[in-house]
Parts: sequence; C-alpha cells; structure tokens
Amino acid sequence: MNFLKNKIFTIVSEEAGLSGVRAFVIGGFVRDCLLGRKSKDIDIVVEGSGIELAEKVATRLGVRLTVFKNFGTAMLKSGSIEVEFVGARKESYRSDSRKPVVEDGTLEDDQKRRDFTINALAFSLQKEDFGNLVDPFTGVSDLQQGLIRTPLDPDTTYSDDPLRMIRAIRFASQLSFSIVPESLESISRNRERLKILSRERIADELNKILLSKKPSVGFYLLDQTGLLEIMLPQLVKLKGVESVEGKGHKENFSHTLQVLDNLAHKSDNLWLRWSALLHDIAKPNTKNYEPGIGWTFHGHDFVGGKMVPRIFQQLKMPLNEKMKYVQKMVQLHLRPIALVQEEVTDSAVRRLLFDAGDDIEDLMMLCEADITSKNEKLVKKHRNNFELVRFKLIEVEEKDAVRNFHNPISGEYIMETYGLKPCREIGLIKEFIKNSILDGVIGNNFNEARMLMENKAAEMGLKKVL
Repeated sequence: MNFLKNKIFTIVSEEAGLSGVRAFVIGGFVRDCLLGRKSKDIDIVVEGSGIELAEKVATRLGVRLTVFKNFGTAMLKSGSIEVEFVGARKESYRSDSRKPVVEDGTLEDDQKRRDFTINALAFSLQKEDFGNLVDPFTGVSDLQQGLIRTPLDPDTTYSDDPLRMIRAIRFASQLSFSIVPESLESISRNRERLKILSRERIADELNKILLSKKPSVGFYLLDQTGLLEIMLPQLVKLKGVESVEGKGHKENFSHTLQVLDNLAHKSDNLWLRWSALLHDIAKPNTKNYEPGIGWTFHGHDFVGGKMVPRIFQQLKMPLNEKMKYVQKMVQLHLRPIALVQEEVTDSAVRRLLFDAGDDIEDLMMLCEADITSKNEKLVKKHRNNFELVRFKLIEVEEKDAVRNFHNPISGEYIMETYGLKPCREIGLIKEFIKNSILDGVIGNNFNEARMLMENKAAEMGLKKVL
C-alpha cells in the first residue's frame, strides 16, 4: 500500500518494535484507503499502552501530543494528518448506558468491539508483516459488495451502543451501501435504545446524513427503521395522503426528500439543506380542505418558521445565526414561487430583496429545488419564470440597491430636525419612508427621502427646530 510509505507509519513500526508491543492501523482510514477515498484521520491500536507509544512517536516527529488519560488515548498532528493512539480493548456494557466497561485486550478483541465489518479492518505495522491486512470478519468482501454488517450479532452491537444504529444509516447514505436485512431488522427492534443517547450526538449524525451526496437515502432508512419517529417526529407527520371528495394532496414526506436531494445537487451548505428538510414542516399543522378549492396549507411558511427554533432546541443544536438563517429560509420559501405565479412587479422584487438580503441566491436555489412536479410542461414554465425573477432581481438591485437596505433618514436626523426625544413618531416616519422606497414611490436616496419626511412630519403636526 502506497500510503504506508508515509514516515509516520515507519516511525510507529520502529517504536513499537523497540517497545515490544504490536501496533496496527485500524478503522476508517483502512476502509477509505481500500475504497480509494482520501482520509486524514488515522487510528492506531496498540496491544499495550497506546499513550506510551504515542509519546515516543511524538518525540521522534517533534510534534505536540494531547493525552486523554480518562479515555486511554493520545492524539498528535503531523501536517494535515491527525493520528490517534489507543490501547487494544475489550468492552462490556450496562443496559442503561452506552459507556462501556473497558479492559485491556488484543487486536482480535478490539476488532470484535468495532461497529461494522468494514470498520474492523486493520493493517499490520510489524516489521515482519508490515502492511498485511487483518480481516477476521470478511470486511473486504462487504466493501466490494457495498454492505453494512456488524462483526457480532447485530442485537448485541446495537443494544450495546445505540449510536451505531444511526451510524449504520449514515454510512449507507454516505457510501451508497446497503444495510444487510438482519441488521435493519435489529435496528428496528432496538430503536427505543436511542433514547439513552445525548441529543448532541444524534444531531451530529443527522448533519452527516444531510451532507451525503443523496441525503434521502439516509432519511428513508431512518423512517423505515422507526428511528426518525424518535429523532424528528415532526418530519414523520408529513407522511401520507388524505383524500376528501376524491381529491388528495401531495405526499409531503417524499416531496420534502426530493427537494432535499435536488438541493444537494446544487449546494453543500449544511444549513441550506436543513432549510430544505424543514421547508414544509408545518404543512400537517396548517392542512385544511376547502370545498370547491381543495387542500390548502395557508401560512405553513410562517408557522414553519416558528417551529424551527423548537426543533433546534429539541436536538440541542445552537440557537444562533445558523438557526436564524434556516428560520428565514423556511419563512421566505414561498415568496419567489408567488412571484413566478403573478406578474413580477418591481415593488414585490424590492421587498423580496429587502427581506432576504445577502441570502437571496440561497433562497432562489431552495425555491428552484422545490419544483418537483411530474408535469414536465409545468416544471419548464416555472423554471422559465424563475429566470425572469432572477433577471428582475439583478435589474432592481442595480437600480435601487435595496438588498441590504439602510434607511436614508436616520432616527437621529429626525430627532435633530424636529427637536424630539425617542418616541413613536420617529418609528412611524422611518417606516413610511422605507415602505415608500420599497413600493417605488421615491428613490433610495437622501434628498427624496428628506422631502417625504418633511411632508409626513407636517401631516403629524411636527415643526422643525430653527
């Protein structure tokens, strides 16, 4: 293997030999090497003290070592490569925790405790068989067939550490692999064990699934195994079609995942992908059948935006600017669609630019991904109309500069002009000027805005300070 020519592996091999211990490269690095994928994270398992060997390797390389004594691991960085050392272990678990009782073990013990056969592969770093593959669970065969399988009985593997159930689905999604039937059945049987996991760990795996090339693969598997009901019950409520008087609505679960896949072809922005996943999240809450009209979901954009912080909180994801971005995308996702269904007026475009700001391109990308009709003529019509909206966005922005709108008249200027202290009238004047600019009544410039301010102030009975 060419990668084993790296000096790190030579040094590990030499220091292990001098220390009388055996060392192996194991796990994801080996898997990715055999798949031809790049990997910068290397795991070294040692039959002995991983920390002691790591200290000697770090001294040879002249790099800093970070030691985690409580976990029996040590980590060093050499250039862009991160290497983690750990002693070979065997583990047992309690039923109420995913934290194992750990004992020293052999390479074989360590491989048995791995989550999947494709992650139990190891390369020897011993001088006598340097680079030889150790594959006790036919992991290479599973790699070649594209299969996710556990080394031991899946009930044991998943019950011991339920995070592995989500990881199985994440690897299937990332690698376009299939989970073997007995493993899928075991995930379904053990799904309630998911409740002992921290929400942060669940969110981390969800993010990795969302960043897959085709994220719908992971979400369909989460749904099939019953994990999605525990992780994101709001998403499961999108499933199914209700019919009244022979009229049914769109199946919103499959539609959502199609939108997510459409977007994934265009962008690897994690938070835009979250926006696609949640864009119709409020449709079950707003669904209504109106005789003569059919199914409606009035206000699902607004209600959906209100749901975003609760979902982030539920997953213990930070309620920061990323969350606000997702919330904004969900709340605005109907606006460009509404524009393509009507005459595209400058006023409507100004208001869209004002509300979306620098995220307008992301919003347009989300809305185009939202076109999932099987009617090719309808899809073509919408796409053509979107091009018109894009042209209008450029045209209006160049003319009026409202994307990151700043009112030409400040509150301070109004107070100085009329001798006011902070009061309601200042806000009313500023809002009147803003709406007049967005509606095209005046241009986005100080002189026109000042004249409008004076007219409005006179109507309100305000007098200038001489």
